[in-house]
Amino acid sequence: MAAGKSTVAQLLAERLPRSVHVRGDVFRRMVVSGRAEVGTDLSAESLAQLRLRYRLAAMVADEYADAGFTAVVQDIALGDDLPSWVAMFRNPPWVVVLAPSASTVAAREAGRGKTGYGAWTVEQLDAGLRDGTPRTGLWLDTSEQTPDETVDAILAGLPL
Repeated sequence: MAAGKSTVAQLLAERLPRSVHVRGDVFRRMVVSGRAEVGTDLSAESLAQLRLRYRLAAMVADEYADAGFTAVVQDIALGDDLPSWVAMFRNPPWVVVLAPSASTVAAREAGRGKTGYGAWTVEQLDAGLRDGTPRTGLWLDTSEQTPDETVDAILAGLPL
C-alpha cells in the first residue's frame, strides 16, 4: 500500500493500445455482507476470500486478453501468494513488483488521505515483500521515481 500501484497501473493502461485496468481490490469491495478482511492473523475465511479475489482478477484479465486487450492487473500478493496467483492466469502475465523503500512508503502513507495498513506496519509488509516473496518478474525500486518514470521503466523492461 502507498507503493503507487493504482496510479502506475492506470498510467500504464493509458499508454497501451486496447487496454484495461483490473483493480483486484474491487472484488473485495463487492462483498457486501460476510466480508472477512485480510489481517495479520489470516482466518480460513479471509484466506478463502483473498484467493477468490485473485481468481476473479485472473479470470477477468484472461477474458479481456482473449478479446484482444492488454489487462493491467493491480493488487497485492506477498510471499507464496504471488506465484500461486500467477499460476491462476490462462494467459501468463508479466509480473511487475513495485518495491519502494519502507521509508518512502511511510512518507507516502503519511501524506495520503486514506490509510491502508490496518493492523500491519509499513515495516512488516516491507519485510514480507523483500524477505518472503519470490523474485518473480520485474522488480522496481520506485523510491526516487515519479509515476511516469516508473511506467517508462516498466515499458522498457517488458516484452510488450
